[in-house]
Amino acid sequence: MQTLLYRAAIRGFRGTAVLPMNVLRDLHPDLYEREARKYAYRPAAMDNPVPPLGCRWADVVFLSPVHPAPIFDALRESGRVGPGGLSYWTVDAELLDPSRTCILMKRHDPEFRPQPAEDYLPYSPATVATLSTPSNKALHRLRNLNATEPLLPWADIPHVLHRGPVPLTVFRDKDGNSISA
Repeated sequence: MQTLLYRAAIRGFRGTAVLPMNVLRDLHPDLYEREARKYAYRPAAMDNPVPPLGCRWADVVFLSPVHPAPIFDALRESGRVGPGGLSYWTVDAELLDPSRTCILMKRHDPEFRPQPAEDYLPYSPATVATLSTPSNKALHRLRNLNATEPLLPWADIPHVLHRGPVPLTVFRDKDGNSISA
């Protein structure tokens, strides 16, 4: 059975690969500025280390082993997002190079401190498959967000981190169709 990874579809995508922030900054500064706004209140997080990959947070592409539907259903319950679907892309977990990929057991931290090396797991599609259900803790936090808390849907959701660009050709839309730039 195929194991999928998920990421939000990229609005105004350009190029032939999904790029980490540090590469995006050099190739498409305007898109970098748009995406860097997510880090406006936590800029130091972009420099957090990713020990198993020997790089920084801004050097990786982020994917999720969890389908976005339960995450956004919980956010709707909190009143923080309205009705409607999230546009997302998928990638077959078998297509990522394990030597360039790891799993972070992400923990919500309001101070955005780097996570210790023991929170990282070696990447494998089999491990990813075991992480596809969001925890009750994550869903509870999302259902109970108040209006002043930062909207961080994936704060307690495992992250799949891939060092470097991921070719657009490996991504599919939510209906399974190839993504075209």
